[in-house]
Amino acid sequence: MTNTIPVIHFARIDWVIIALSIVVSFLPALFFFKRAGRDTSEFFTSGRAAPWWLVGISMVATTFSTDTPNLVTNLVRQGGVAANWLWWSFLLTGMLTVFLYASLWRRSGVLTDLEFYEIRYSGPAARGLRAFRAVFLGLFFNCMIIAAVNLSAAKIGNVLLGWPMSQTLLVCAVMTIFFASVSGLWGVLVTDSLQFGITMSGTFAMAYFALQQPEVGGLSGLLSHVPAQKLALLPDFGDWPTTLAVLVLPMTVMWWSVWYPGSEPGGGSYIAQRMLAARSERDSMTGTLLFQMLHYALRPWPWILVALASMLIYPNLSDIAAAYPYVDRHLIGDDIAYPAMMRFLPAGFLGFVVAGTLAAYRSTVETHLNWGTSYLVHDFYRRFLRPDQSERHYVLVGRLVTAGLMLVAALTTYLLGTAREAFSLILSIGAGTGLLYLMRWYWWRITAWSEISAMLSSFLVAVGFFIARKMGYEIPETLSLLTSVAVTTAVWVTVTVCGPTTDPGTLERFYQLTRPAGPGWAVIRARTPATGSGDSLAQGLLAWVFACTFVYSALFGTGSWLYGRMPQFWLCLALSLLSGVATWRSLQRHRA
Repeated sequence: MTNTIPVIHFARIDWVIIALSIVVSFLPALFFFKRAGRDTSEFFTSGRAAPWWLVGISMVATTFSTDTPNLVTNLVRQGGVAANWLWWSFLLTGMLTVFLYASLWRRSGVLTDLEFYEIRYSGPAARGLRAFRAVFLGLFFNCMIIAAVNLSAAKIGNVLLGWPMSQTLLVCAVMTIFFASVSGLWGVLVTDSLQFGITMSGTFAMAYFALQQPEVGGLSGLLSHVPAQKLALLPDFGDWPTTLAVLVLPMTVMWWSVWYPGSEPGGGSYIAQRMLAARSERDSMTGTLLFQMLHYALRPWPWILVALASMLIYPNLSDIAAAYPYVDRHLIGDDIAYPAMMRFLPAGFLGFVVAGTLAAYRSTVETHLNWGTSYLVHDFYRRFLRPDQSERHYVLVGRLVTAGLMLVAALTTYLLGTAREAFSLILSIGAGTGLLYLMRWYWWRITAWSEISAMLSSFLVAVGFFIARKMGYEIPETLSLLTSVAVTTAVWVTVTVCGPTTDPGTLERFYQLTRPAGPGWAVIRARTPATGSGDSLAQGLLAWVFACTFVYSALFGTGSWLYGRMPQFWLCLALSLLSGVATWRSLQRHRA
């Protein structure tokens, strides 16, 4: 008979810590209840008064959820540390957002990033694009992302408590629906700052106790027992297919061509929501820069250490199954190795780590619920169905939609298998659209039809490959990515060059409002000479280079220190300090 008793035992102190963390994190929801109910500006953008540090911490807390350490563990166990280039490459996108796009978003003054379409484009195509993306992103895409987070939460609940997926989803849904529907964005931002501290402390505790296990033997034991190719920061260049997939394509194609929430080329989704919530352009830029630093330089190594330790304790998936005989077999994958390592946490620390995991889950899901609701209520319901209602009416509808989104996402969870599978599916749907999102701010010729054609072609290609794989065809992800990028880019560039143009009056008003730099707006700029841009495209790109060097040096300097490679550590430290000073000076040159 299968054992149904969890092997992880919670002491009373663990439950006390978990309960206290839940109570503390709910206080902001109650405090901001009345403020969030005033109007949609307060509910969705916190009245545009958030300081830079709150903006940045909220961004990084949102992108840290239950599926994030699971995904990193999945990558490391299957492809080694170097496999993380699949997401490390998105730093290039993130830093472009800091120095070329954050100020533009803040100047636009929109409530959501979808409102952008009707100030940038004109005619029925602009309205149709806004309506379609409100439903496509707010409902379909958003629920897919929440489902991926739910899947990881369900696996953790199954490992820690022996709960079936349905029970975990029910408990999580009740908590997140209550908080997200009550607090609005102000409550989410403040709670994020509290939850991030709890979550990161728990992450470092996980890494420490994972290294203390006899099978691991501390950091020195880990480095001596894990195969060298798994520890390498770069893939084996003798294995060209792997190098192409995990390093070459991410650094040359994927970072600018793929749309992924939290790492959108040019910013978007909840990243744009927080930039729009900032109290000034400089707060928007500085907050986004803080996010990139914390996301790429601070968080990865504790997760990586736990993943490497799990390879020694659970070399095979069968070892996890044997250690946790009550766990649902269809939930077992390499990503479940991360929660499986929680069994080694002592009393007190177990409660603290679980509290941090719960905080990470809630931070991400509550943000996605607020973001998705802003699309469905502000950009669809208010704009196209009921445009003349009171602000309190829209806030009430927003709270109801929040509950509905969570229920749909919970049902979608049953369609997914692993964190890596969900990550790959989301990437494939947005492949090829990224360059357009970068260029639409800096080239007047891009139209609503450009975006419509890009979305449709990317989606159809992704569905085609998905069906082919389900039929048994083995298609490398590198081939499907390159094909999607090539086809999608060819389609939208053709439509841009050969299709209709945006109304000149709309283009002039957009330029006067946002003042983008560069030659792409020269034609429009000539008609509005009094509103020249104060930005410099060249200086922004130079700051981008400095900032990327700063964060990558910090990331790999930390790795070199952990590996005991001191010459590389000192080199990375010097590069990080020099590029960090240059980055800060570039930021200071920007007007407040």
